Amino acid sequence: MKRLLLGDEALALGALNAGLGGVYAYPGTPSTEITEYIQGNSLSKERGIHTAWCTNEKTAMEAALGMSYAGRRALVCMKHVGMNVAADAFVNSAITGVNGGLVVVAADDPSMHSSQNEQDSRFYGKFAMLPVMEPSSQQETYDMISEAFELSEELHLPVLFRMVTRLAHSRASVEISNPLSMKQYDAASEKGWVLLPAIARRQYNALIEKQSALQKASLETYHNRIETIEKDPRQPEIAVVASGIAYNYVLEAVAKYKGNLRILKISQYPLPEEKIKRLTKGVQRIIVAEDGQPFIEEQLCKSYKNVEGRLTGLLPRTGELTPDTVASALGIETKSYFQPSGILEARPPQLCPGCGHRDVYAALNKVMEDYPKGRIFGDIGCYTLGALPPFKALASCVDMGASIGMAKGASDAGLFPAVAVIGDSTFTHSGMTCLLDAVNAKSPITVVLSDNLTTAMTGGQDSAGTSRFEAICIALGVEPEHVKVVVPTPGNIPSITETLREEIQYKGVSVIIPRRECMQTLKRHQKQTQSQKPTDNQISSDNQTSK
Repeated sequence: MKRLLLGDEALALGALNAGLGGVYAYPGTPSTEITEYIQGNSLSKERGIHTAWCTNEKTAMEAALGMSYAGRRALVCMKHVGMNVAADAFVNSAITGVNGGLVVVAADDPSMHSSQNEQDSRFYGKFAMLPVMEPSSQQETYDMISEAFELSEELHLPVLFRMVTRLAHSRASVEISNPLSMKQYDAASEKGWVLLPAIARRQYNALIEKQSALQKASLETYHNRIETIEKDPRQPEIAVVASGIAYNYVLEAVAKYKGNLRILKISQYPLPEEKIKRLTKGVQRIIVAEDGQPFIEEQLCKSYKNVEGRLTGLLPRTGELTPDTVASALGIETKSYFQPSGILEARPPQLCPGCGHRDVYAALNKVMEDYPKGRIFGDIGCYTLGALPPFKALASCVDMGASIGMAKGASDAGLFPAVAVIGDSTFTHSGMTCLLDAVNAKSPITVVLSDNLTTAMTGGQDSAGTSRFEAICIALGVEPEHVKVVVPTPGNIPSITETLREEIQYKGVSVIIPRRECMQTLKRHQKQTQSQKPTDNQISSDNQTSK
């Protein structure tokens, strides 16, 4: 049976059909659709598969490790910057090992379509000395996720599964197999999970010893293979190492290439050293095509000469690769058919009409007019758009939860007033510990915890702290009289402004919670309510039945 699937959906369905026990994730583009697909799949409901969102990526990784300990297959999903949050548990999971199969999906975002950086998650796999898989197509994504669980259980190690935006968010026809039964092993009984130094040293040695098995698996997998293209015996051969989605761009270029190529397709790491030696024997040039940072290229440069790619400028150093950039690297002339016209100006993103964040920024900007040396520290979410016109309100936006920490640090340095703007989901993700620091230090900062009752930036998923934010802030030590809730509407801007002025003057931590539902989720809820209302025909029919 064939299905038309996004790369994310192919991964999700592949995991379900591989006997998944649970998925643990925090929403983040381009990984969000994986968990959403599993949540909406009937097999999840039939089997009682865990599908609820986690508070952040670290809690997701730890919960998945717990499921693995108990003997079931677990999937962890996050975007690339989420790997930074999950890193402590992820790296240590290589030392504990796993029981039920454990696959960690990192969805990288080359070109930073919706991210702060272009980091490449493959480095995390190498750093932790774990196997990494990187599919090149939707079909391969579906097939490889099952293989990832099998490899995890064979080696008793987590497997890092790398996706990129272009693969995650494009569709293709995928051949689907019948679902396997849910895997269930006995709970782990070894003491290797207790990482006291003496045990951790023993486990680390065991991880080192497994590296030869990782290399063997990489060498033997069909997904790492050499392909030869011979078109003109008079032309010298060029070796091309192509990983993940870049392999497709190489295949597109081959149709127009007039010379001879040896192509090594890479979809599993560590790099298969023996195949690389066979590939490069007797060739004068080695071109590396990889989407992301020069992960393969850097490794090959240590052992081989004439390696070209992103580091040498043959391919762009930043951003996504494209069929045209790869073709150009092979010396193929390309034409740009769709150049910007220059007639229309680019339109930057804006907060939705009617969004409560607009009223918050209108009030904040009014108050800050009286404090030219004051600063508003921003955070990750749709409210980050407050940095752009017409508001131009934010001085910073660095990472999840940084607004409160930076406001505290700036206050420590004497900056006044220091205001933090943070969203509800970001606050429970990474902001609560910063707030506790500020409370303990009695920092004179004002925190605007903008609560739109959802995780709006990634499509309206549940927010972990909904209906509990006042209680959370008070429990963390904020004085109850300095936790204030306001309703952000245009008519309330004067009263919000007055509340901000009062709390900025308080010599301690204050939290103002503007609360109003996100316009996008409000529209969806209204549509759902409307569709559930009985029609006139239904009412008439019901009346006839009752008679």
